[in-house]
Amino acid sequence: MRAPLRGAGNCATSHNDAAPGIEAAVPPPWPSRLLAGVATPYGDATRLDRVPHLATHGSLPGALPAAELVALSENIGLRGRGGAGFPFARKLTAVLAAGRRTGSRTAVVVNGTEGEPGCLKDTALLLYAPHLVLDGALLAARALGAQQVAVGVTRPDVADSVRRAVAELGPLSVELRVTRLPERFVTGEGSALVDGLDGGPGLPSGRKVRSSERGLGGLPTLLSNTETYAQLAVAARLGALGYRRVGVPDEPGTLLLTVAGTRVLEAPTGVPLARVLEHCGTGPGQGVLIGGYHGTFLSPAAARTVTLDRAALAAHGAVLGAGAVLPLPEGTCPAGEAAAVARWLAGESAGQCGPCALGLPALADALEAVVRGGGERALAAVRDRSRAVARRGACGHPDGTSRFVASAQAAFPGEFAAHAYGGGCGRPVLGALPLPGSAAPPAARVPAAAPDEHLVVDWTLCRGHGLCADLAPGVVRLGPDGYPQQSAMALPARMRRRARLAVRRCPALALRLRPAAG
Repeated sequence: MRAPLRGAGNCATSHNDAAPGIEAAVPPPWPSRLLAGVATPYGDATRLDRVPHLATHGSLPGALPAAELVALSENIGLRGRGGAGFPFARKLTAVLAAGRRTGSRTAVVVNGTEGEPGCLKDTALLLYAPHLVLDGALLAARALGAQQVAVGVTRPDVADSVRRAVAELGPLSVELRVTRLPERFVTGEGSALVDGLDGGPGLPSGRKVRSSERGLGGLPTLLSNTETYAQLAVAARLGALGYRRVGVPDEPGTLLLTVAGTRVLEAPTGVPLARVLEHCGTGPGQGVLIGGYHGTFLSPAAARTVTLDRAALAAHGAVLGAGAVLPLPEGTCPAGEAAAVARWLAGESAGQCGPCALGLPALADALEAVVRGGGERALAAVRDRSRAVARRGACGHPDGTSRFVASAQAAFPGEFAAHAYGGGCGRPVLGALPLPGSAAPPAARVPAAAPDEHLVVDWTLCRGHGLCADLAPGVVRLGPDGYPQQSAMALPARMRRRARLAVRRCPALALRLRPAAG
């Protein structure tokens, strides 16, 4: 059973496998909109059923024509809150145009999946304020004349909450369904989400077709994030002028953040990051990862001065993405944290293209080799593997992963150099960058080798590629002719995984593992 946890102010706190709770014991320093009415004086979070939802937010205005909804979205500068930040008005316009051009019906999709361990904001909304999200989705559906609204989620408690909210609405003029999808990082990618909602395996298609052209059931589809629809519902009630009373002029309103992987916080756009961290009881530490595991690290100095809006973050090469704010405390090893995340991201591959299925594990291998003291060769391998996967994937996962690795290296060059050349930092990996299950450092996951095991070369097959020396340094030593110096090499326990990798990747299939007595 998922137990609610507690937070501070209007922070909802949780581990990723628990239901966020919201505490009102400390008055929030800014007003809540999306989370209004959720906090209680007793320090818990309360789910807003239909009646308390209407008492808190009021009724929606009558159905808005499409032109008015587009104008409202433009006037408030509403953008997608799931990562890409695409202007919502342009999405609406594209779906309308595609529907008119093809003469077909349209559909609306709510992306309520959160495959990233550091994000909980959509979970908080759908658990505690599901009617606000449904209000926005139904408002858009009526404006588009859509006959289907599909909500995609991954957690069973979230699915239950949304289904209860749908039942409270009673009969509707549109089909409104909730589908639970596999919980993995790529589930939220647009084509993967649509594929899952249509009964497929929920994998990215690899085709550059926008959902506004061909989405759910092949129909022009408005696809956006949970928070985006909730913001639309708030804006419809407040009007453009009322909505713009908080936030910065170019990006008005509020935003939802997940701080340190445990706290969901609503704040006005333009709020100083330092104030958010202070309110949630933390600081910038060694740096702050903004935008999640496809995001960018800010230095402590930047984190103390930057404000949370698109223009300010862009000056540091960062975007807010899905709203994850992950500070690295002083006591953890940045290089080990980054390597653990890179390994997890490699495991979250859809396995449909070479850059994902092969390139990301190889990148994670290279980064782990750096952490273990692999020297200049390991550092060069990270650079090479990053270049090899960039802009070549069927979806954005390889690009995002290589960007994360590059940002970590740029933010902590001394840490990676110290590890690569054998010194290390002496600090443990605390799991400050949260991952499902154990966040043990990479070295802890290396299986022990059988005693007296050898890596053996078949001379009838070997062609002197030399890859084995790169993959198993210290085990394989090349002679002046570029071939291994020995046909059978003793294998230390710590090198078993590297040797297995060399066996798998030898272009000539000339390597194998053999017990010493064999």
